[in-house]
Amino acid sequence: MAIARIIAFYLPQFHPIPENDAWWGEGFTEWTNVRRARPLFTGHAQPRVPADLGYYDLRDPDVRQAQASLASAHGIEGFCYWHYWLAGRRLLELPFNEVLSSGKPDFPFCLGWANHSWTGAWNHQPRKVLLEQTYPGEADDREHFEYLLGAFRDGRYIRVDGRPLLYIYKPLHIPQARQRFERWRAWARSAGLPGLYLVGNHMGDFNDPTHLGLDAAALATLGVVYSSNRAFDLCQRAVWSLRRRLGVGGPRTVDYATLISHLLPEPIELPFEAHPCVYPNWDNTPRMGRAGLVLTGSTPALFEEHLRAAVEGVRHRPPERRLVFVKSWNEWAEGNYLEPDQQWGLEYLRALRRVAIPASCP
Repeated sequence: MAIARIIAFYLPQFHPIPENDAWWGEGFTEWTNVRRARPLFTGHAQPRVPADLGYYDLRDPDVRQAQASLASAHGIEGFCYWHYWLAGRRLLELPFNEVLSSGKPDFPFCLGWANHSWTGAWNHQPRKVLLEQTYPGEADDREHFEYLLGAFRDGRYIRVDGRPLLYIYKPLHIPQARQRFERWRAWARSAGLPGLYLVGNHMGDFNDPTHLGLDAAALATLGVVYSSNRAFDLCQRAVWSLRRRLGVGGPRTVDYATLISHLLPEPIELPFEAHPCVYPNWDNTPRMGRAGLVLTGSTPALFEEHLRAAVEGVRHRPPERRLVFVKSWNEWAEGNYLEPDQQWGLEYLRALRRVAIPASCP
């Protein structure tokens, strides 16, 4: 078994859907913002231009196969596909549905429920609510579970101690989360599964995931660092807040090498099961413009150091539970992606491979 189970988050918004056509114009995809990005300060590396895979369309099965082949060759165990369920309404579901129905690519996966309202964040309008995330009750929970069950039963689905892994983006937003998740576990057992392994995205907003009905939490997110004095003192944050209110300056810039030292709390010291989450980079100015955050100075070597620290943090665990999440495989408009680009080519993936498969060639 690999020294760690590296799972990369996977964004499916690289194909047009009717909702995005209506909200943002015909043909809108993640590439729309990526292509129109411009440098906002000296040395700002925008726009980001894809290399080997090009400006792909996820409706093409050859693209999905090429992504899986790249990921597998460089030590990624599987993808965590973001899944959108808003009271029975699904969005961006086509790529994963085709992966599920076709059996291809033959590459492990799990689902991450992105249980947030749909806003204009993908197009510079984060306060504009387009579709509200609601939780109608048990009937909707059951319908949602039955949809998920089709994925859970797939032989490629990622499991922990035999239980399908489901990632929850905003567990605190779910009313009576513990009771809901217990129902899901009971339904899973009735369907012949040994239960579920539920991981919550930890943004410094809860102390014990088990109180929410979760089995574990994933650390850390940039949201934790945003509000942490470890990385930014009160004066810096006050000045930034004032500048944003006045509409001057920006984007905010933070040194990647400094930041990564704050992104990985020691999992072994926490009172609950915590899985690290690492970032190859971050620059969401294609979505947020001057209101965005840019990590400066990221390199494959620094990312390798970041990932190695995460892997070392889970070495003490049983092999099944040595989970390390990477954000992300393909979040191009947030600047966190592993796919090859014109600047670095395969170097971030090669850095990952050196950590995940130590015997591999440089």
